[in-house]
Amino acid sequence: MQKLIYVCDDDENIRELLSSYLTGEGFRVEAYENGIALMNAIARQEPDMIILDVMMPGMSGLDVCRELRKSSEVPIIFVSARHETFDRILGLELGSDDYIAKPFSPRELLARMKTVFRRVGESEAKPAEEPKAKDIQIGDILIRTGERSVFRDGEPVDFTIKEYELFYYLAANKNMVFNREQLVTAVWGEDYEGDCRSVDDLIKRIRKKLRNVGSQLEITTVWGYGYKINA
Repeated sequence: MQKLIYVCDDDENIRELLSSYLTGEGFRVEAYENGIALMNAIARQEPDMIILDVMMPGMSGLDVCRELRKSSEVPIIFVSARHETFDRILGLELGSDDYIAKPFSPRELLARMKTVFRRVGESEAKPAEEPKAKDIQIGDILIRTGERSVFRDGEPVDFTIKEYELFYYLAANKNMVFNREQLVTAVWGEDYEGDCRSVDDLIKRIRKKLRNVGSQLEITTVWGYGYKINA
């Protein structure tokens, strides 16, 4: 069965280019010019992947991703004219699967799409390596793995998807030290081509959120190597 791809970009030329190219590669493609139209389409039918522009008037691509990740794991690849590292980190932190800067070739986009589809397929096919069905209590923090949620004394800690995955990985392997490359692989997968410093940004955000709810649990920096959580 053909995979359904939604392309959302306020640039008509890009919509037409990607629609034509991806259709020629065997995908079903529907194109939308703004985030609201895209969200309405998703409400009717969720696609197999979304190619999403970041900067759009009204509902931006970041807003769309933030809203979708409340209930959906549909693969998202951001395309953007913004090249700054901060924008890439923010997009990935919100839960996108990849980020490609404009201008780009449709062939490069197709290669990245195939990588994401392969990564998603492998994730669904292989059994979980950690006992994710069991809740984890570490210090004053409770991780309810079935809900993918974190609590401190009954108060929820509002983690993003990537923050949760990084925190869960460290907590499930307490007292073990991991370098940035290992944590990137655990959170984004082996095919991730971004900056390993994305981990540092996530760690800072996790630490701040733990402090905000009064938690005494700390993520320790092992200087010159990486991070760990002490039991």
